[in-house]
Amino acid sequence: MEINEIGTKVDLMITNANQCDKSKCTGWRLIRMKKGRLVKSPYQTPRKSILLSPFTEYSLSPSDKDMILKNGLVVADVSWNELERDKKKLMNFFKRGIPRALPYLVAANPVNYGKPTKLSTAEAAIAALYITGFKEQAHEIANVLKWGPNFITLNHEMLEAYSDCKNSTEIIEVQEKYLPPF
Repeated sequence: MEINEIGTKVDLMITNANQCDKSKCTGWRLIRMKKGRLVKSPYQTPRKSILLSPFTEYSLSPSDKDMILKNGLVVADVSWNELERDKKKLMNFFKRGIPRALPYLVAANPVNYGKPTKLSTAEAAIAALYITGFKEQAHEIANVLKWGPNFITLNHEMLEAYSDCKNSTEIIEVQEKYLPPF
């Protein structure tokens, strides 16, 4: 059964490691703007929710759409500089959720502009929603940040290509086309 995303909202949950200035943090901004809700404990997240994680080999794909709609999407708000330190805390969330990595995308946030894979919390949420077919909600979230719409513009070709894939395997194949040569 195909889910119609128009008007449908995903339960966006944000874990926060309190590693950044709340006035500049995109995770806190989404919470303040009521675009996501704070979850402090893994037990506040539904079982089988999709959890964005850089520690998994499985890519998020449109095949995760039904699970996200049913159980929600969890985005970890942690600093890239402190990621290893908070790995154990994030692993506790994995026990309840289903970890998925985002495919190759480029940051548009002012701190990491143009850097591959260094997405802010908001950018990760936007990408996940867009790829899984919740484009309306992705645009809504992008619009709460000055540079948010630019993230979609900068990555539009990739986001569209990823959203046309069927599963994680196809995402990885499409991603190869965009990865810079080593």
